[in-house]
Amino acid sequence: MKAATNTDSESSRLGGLSRLREADALVLTALIWFLAKFLRYTFPPLFGTLQDSYGVSNTVVGSAFTALMLAYALMQFPSGAFADEYGSVRVIALGVLVAGGGSLLVALASPFPLLVAAMVLVGVGTGAHKTVAVGLLSTVYPQRTGRALGVLDTVGAFGGVAAPAVVVAFTAAGGFGWRAIFLLGAAGGLVLTLLFARQVPKRMPDDGTDDRSGSLDAGLRTYFGLFADRRFALFVVVTVLYSFVYNGVVAFLPLFLTEQVGLSESFAGLLYSALFVVSLVQMVTGDLSDRMGRLPVMAALLLLSALGLSVVVFAGGSPLVVAGAVVAFGLGGHGYRPVRGAYLVTVIPDDVAGGTLGIVRTASMVAGAASPAVVGYLSDVADFTVAFGLMVVVTVVAVLLVGLLTIRDDGERRVERPA
Repeated sequence: MKAATNTDSESSRLGGLSRLREADALVLTALIWFLAKFLRYTFPPLFGTLQDSYGVSNTVVGSAFTALMLAYALMQFPSGAFADEYGSVRVIALGVLVAGGGSLLVALASPFPLLVAAMVLVGVGTGAHKTVAVGLLSTVYPQRTGRALGVLDTVGAFGGVAAPAVVVAFTAAGGFGWRAIFLLGAAGGLVLTLLFARQVPKRMPDDGTDDRSGSLDAGLRTYFGLFADRRFALFVVVTVLYSFVYNGVVAFLPLFLTEQVGLSESFAGLLYSALFVVSLVQMVTGDLSDRMGRLPVMAALLLLSALGLSVVVFAGGSPLVVAGAVVAFGLGGHGYRPVRGAYLVTVIPDDVAGGTLGIVRTASMVAGAASPAVVGYLSDVADFTVAFGLMVVVTVVAVLLVGLLTIRDDGERRVERPA
């Protein structure tokens, strides 16, 4: 009996070690996403430092960051298409190397135009990751895609959280100062590239899934032809609408809370941080969608986001009520992301998944980039209640569309490719 107990214990231990080894693809992919978001969001806290160092205006440093983000956005489709053609591991590894090279150039750059060029390289390199990573994780973890994407998005979100604190610490330390951050980023990128290229191919299936060819030869018609499926096109509309809402709200939330709601700057800043901290919910919602279905979970999360934003805009009330509403908006908005990604990789054919996801993400990011300008304009010509009220209306439309898809759901079927 004792020998049997020991055998069971050993088997359990070996099983645990096996599960940990199987998670290496997720861990490495998530760490790369952390580094990507960390590098991108290190720049905004450095705007004042860059102005002092180079004698440039807000417009100039803002335009430099816009160039980085534009490069990031424009990489979504080509990175996905190249992953369909040459394999996701190669594309992600190359992207990390490019981002690391850009980071090294930022650390060494002296003339401002060279710094801008280095920032664009960071945008190109980091832009090659997320779209491709979604497809890779769905391949490696087909039964736990939602959970894997939840971990990916949560780890990445904390890259954005860590960046401002690291900038403060390094600028206060003196010496090489903020440039040391990018030296460490370049070194980290190199280490992650080597580990990723070595370990992740072992987790890919032996059916040629990551060694495809011919997708690029089919041309753009193959990718855009998928949008002829009305259910798929409707879901893409939902994705674009909520990207518009989330980015517009996040860009002006601190100002809205202080000017319109009347909160103190310190409390508004605390709520703004809480909005990102609750991104931990993604690990729960992704797993939940694996068990209960993508569309019902998505509908519930978008409804929660709409209710939270409605309370913030129209109900007001005590600071605690506003705080609860902001948290509800954050829980719905962050929780929706991995479920959305899991749904898309479920319904898109495997051989064109990367390029199609790239198109969807590009459309969403363009909408998200335009949203702050719309909110800013409406707040100037009217007020923030009108501007944020529009965001509530758009969110409600997104909820209704997902509800319609849920009611008419005939299973998460693949989109049929055009003949």
